[in-house]
Amino acid sequence: MSGPQCCEHPPSLNPNCGSGHVEQFGGLSCYIAGSPHSKLAILLVSDIYGYEAPNFRKLADKVAAAGFYVVAPDFLYGDPYVPDKAERPLPVWIKDHGMDKGFEDTKPVIEALKSKGVSAIGAAGFCWGAKVVVELAKSGYIQAAVLLHPSFVSLDDIKGVKVPTAVLGAEIDQMSPPALVKQFEEILTAKPGVDGFVKIFPGVAHGWTVRYNAEDAGAVKCAEEAHQDMLGWFSKYVK
Repeated sequence: MSGPQCCEHPPSLNPNCGSGHVEQFGGLSCYIAGSPHSKLAILLVSDIYGYEAPNFRKLADKVAAAGFYVVAPDFLYGDPYVPDKAERPLPVWIKDHGMDKGFEDTKPVIEALKSKGVSAIGAAGFCWGAKVVVELAKSGYIQAAVLLHPSFVSLDDIKGVKVPTAVLGAEIDQMSPPALVKQFEEILTAKPGVDGFVKIFPGVAHGWTVRYNAEDAGAVKCAEEAHQDMLGWFSKYVK
C-alpha cells in the first residue's frame, strides 16, 4: 500500500485557481484549458489531492499554451485525500477511490473528446493518476502516455503498454524507487514497436512535479525540467 511519501507536501486547494475554467465534460467536473478548436488533446490525471491543486492547474495551463486542449477531470468526485483526517487514513480513503474506477471514468471523457473532433489524445498521470494512465496505455485508448512519479504501477503494467510511454521518476521515491524505474526502462527498451523514455531526476522526491514549493527556485527548476520532458513527449507523439 502507499507509503507516507504519497501524502507529503499537500497543496492548498483552490477551486478558482488557473486561467482555464471548470465545466461538466464526459460526465465529470473538469478543469479545461486551451483552445476548444485544437484537434490535439491532453488528459491530465491528478494525484490523490485532486484537480484543484494550484501547481497542477498551472501545469494544465502550460500544456494548453503549447497548443493542446487540456482536460483535467475530477476523478475524485470532490473528495480529495485530506491528510489530517485521522479517521480516514490513506488505506481507507483509497478504497473509495480505486484506480480501476478512475480508468473506467476516463472512457466517457475520451468519447466526449472524440465527439468534439479531437483526433489525437495524450495522457499524463501523477502518482495515483499514473496507474490510471498506464491502463489507458495498455488499452490503446490514447496515442501517448507520461507517468510522473508513478504509484502502484507494476512491471506487468509496463509490459502491457501499446503506445509511446515516458516515465519520469524521482531519486527519492518509495512508491517507484529508482531500481524499479530502471526495470521499467529495460522493459520499454526491449519492447518492439513501442517507443519509451525513462528519466530519473536526482535529488528530488516523489511528487516533485506538482507538489513543489513555488518559493524554492531549485524545486521549481526540477519541476519545470520534468514539465518540458512531458511536453516534448506529447509534441512528438500527439499530432
